[in-house]
Amino acid sequence: MTRRLGTLLASLALVVAFAPAPPAAAEPTVIDKVVIGRSVQDRPIVAYHLGKPGRKVPTVVLIATMHGNEAAPRQILQALVKGEPVRRLDLWVVPTYNPDGLAAGTRKNARGVDLNRNYPYRWADLDGGYESGRGPASEPETKAMMGFLRDVRPDHILSFHQPLYGVDTDTKNKPLARRVAQVLRLPAKTFDCGGVCHGTMTGWYNDRFRGNALTVEYGARPSKRQMTRVAPEQVLRVFRAWRGYRTVEERPNRG
Repeated sequence: MTRRLGTLLASLALVVAFAPAPPAAAEPTVIDKVVIGRSVQDRPIVAYHLGKPGRKVPTVVLIATMHGNEAAPRQILQALVKGEPVRRLDLWVVPTYNPDGLAAGTRKNARGVDLNRNYPYRWADLDGGYESGRGPASEPETKAMMGFLRDVRPDHILSFHQPLYGVDTDTKNKPLARRVAQVLRLPAKTFDCGGVCHGTMTGWYNDRFRGNALTVEYGARPSKRQMTRVAPEQVLRVFRAWRGYRTVEERPNRG
């Protein structure tokens, strides 16, 4: 019995000696998490920093749920937050820009204002479905986003919406808009608001900053697979970025 026990202990010692070392702590996907402001009903508006700045690396901001009843594209941004680290892109995502509208299932914020008509660019006093607020940038959500974008100064902004199904090519950077449409497999369209688009976030940013902003519209009922698995990879591919724990040399060859 003693001999058998000694043999067993020796075998266990060899297993321990040659066992692989535990892996190092996984590299975090989220570099920083910032509350950029609060909604009318005091809900936080959160931005997640997912990629590191670097030489020749573009800074990109993705925004979803500006309208609370257009929540499906939010899943794209949430999938990026929960996935592997982002490579070759300085990426910020704001999955829930209008948290009060999301909670209520409504287009507008808690004061009944359409945030995409509240920006100080060609602002007009609009009523009805496009209520624009008491004045330009009257809403706390608008102020929060304006301050955030002034600080980050992204090269590109994609603002995700529903249900018009297309990418707006009537924008500052038409080649990028066409590439977004091609990679996301959405139609290239012109969204003209029936005339002048008053008080929009993309209009304000395109007018005031060197970078560019454009609107991406998915359909009314995109599949969960498209939002959580397909679209996140497509969005990264637009900017020739990817996710994973690989080095630059192991980068997949993607157009």
